[in-house]
Amino acid sequence: MKALSKPAELMLSIVLLGTLLAGCQGNGESSSPEASAPAPSSSSNPAGGSADSGVIKEGTIPKDGNVILKELAFVYKDNTIALSDIVDDAKLESMLGKAEEKKSHTYTADDKTNMDQLIGRTKNLYTFPGLEIETFNTGEGTDFYITTIEITAPEYATIRNIKVGDSLEELKKTYPEGNLTGNGATSAEDEYRYTSANYVDVMTFHIKDDEVESIEMYTLLD
Repeated sequence: MKALSKPAELMLSIVLLGTLLAGCQGNGESSSPEASAPAPSSSSNPAGGSADSGVIKEGTIPKDGNVILKELAFVYKDNTIALSDIVDDAKLESMLGKAEEKKSHTYTADDKTNMDQLIGRTKNLYTFPGLEIETFNTGEGTDFYITTIEITAPEYATIRNIKVGDSLEELKKTYPEGNLTGNGATSAEDEYRYTSANYVDVMTFHIKDDEVESIEMYTLLD
């Protein structure tokens, strides 16, 4: 083969150099941090926790038409009964058996109770062995909802499985959000209070000799 002339050799060198520079520039762009960084995940949690931690927060679960998660409830023979549940005689009997006693009172202006805000509304009080349930009608119909639950027997456990007779130590572990209202001033008796996130429903545990003697759950009437 004949040797290339000098002008031809120069032109070929320029072409090869241009091709080499173009290749280096392409490699540099593909390896830049912006190009190689992964796209942010749509499920990331800016607070640092899992986006789906499985935690059920209060106020998110409906139960019999009530949108408040039933922390203030008790369980009896696989039935869960809670504050604000709509109930009647038949429904309570199906879950708890026949009441030992039922008392009713309809508030009037002259009933000497000084409860003018409840005039025209009716209260029912059901008594079962170791349990009392109070219900009020809504004031706008015949439905009655549970306003107070008082437990004095170990057959009825809270939704977190605390019962009458359990120790104060176990209670504190199970309901760490609560507090002793007497701040431990009296070693013999005290009240351990748990308030739900809506600040309307309350549960108190009466403590005697470092044990749960009774449990009361109640909701503020509107």
